Amino acid sequence: MADREPRPATVWSRPERGARGPAPERSRAQLTAAAVALADEEGLAAVSMRALAQRLGTGPASLYRYVGSRDELLDLMADAVAAELDLSGPLGGDWLEGLVGLALQSRAAHVRHPWLADLNDRRGEVLGPHAIDYLDHALAVLAPAPGSAARKLEAIGLLGALAALFARREGLPAGDDPSARAARLAEAAADGRHPHLLAALIAAGAPPQPSPADRDALFVRLLRRLLPAVLGADAVAEPEEGGQGRPGDQPPAGATPIGQETPVPPMPQ
Repeated sequence: MADREPRPATVWSRPERGARGPAPERSRAQLTAAAVALADEEGLAAVSMRALAQRLGTGPASLYRYVGSRDELLDLMADAVAAELDLSGPLGGDWLEGLVGLALQSRAAHVRHPWLADLNDRRGEVLGPHAIDYLDHALAVLAPAPGSAARKLEAIGLLGALAALFARREGLPAGDDPSARAARLAEAAADGRHPHLLAALIAAGAPPQPSPADRDALFVRLLRRLLPAVLGADAVAEPEEGGQGRPGDQPPAGATPIGQETPVPPMPQ
């Protein structure tokens, strides 16, 4: 008896349509788009084969003609978001500006798809074709940067992690008041057991409710400080208070907010 052929490692390793049987009524892309829309509306937990079949007006068993499992569907969803990434920007310029641009797109994708960070936390290191395109492009952006290949991969992972973190913060309820949080911390520290925390809170004063522009500026400022440190590059000078700053300090006017953080070894996100 002939040995069975091993099952392909990913959904992309298997032809979308089998050699036998009737022609499929739908495509993987249609299934994926419907699953992404379902997750956007109801969250990742709502995405099941049964719920997706109901959305498409078909039976759950019919979906297994396109994907082998829910896990494969989740892989397709993550790569569909990676396909939103604009990789058409010119290469060979300021590598830090290029990374900041990718980070802004990544954060925007996480804001559009709040389930994305949870999905990437669960998927491990399965990379689809669009995610691999993104990784290759990010490394091309980093070609003129200092640092080893391992450090560059770490920088890309850090970029994605910060994008996901800031997107989560943007998704907090409107009632999440930083002044109220600071007041609660000050009250907890006032018993004398946390003098350093109390002194820092008193010195900082009541924090204002950050505006979208404030969050953008903080996001870019952290990237400018951390990415060169990971790569061993010289520190990037901060713009003067009240000044215009460098072009990357704010999202470029008219830029399409697209992209996705991709799980990148050795720092998957």
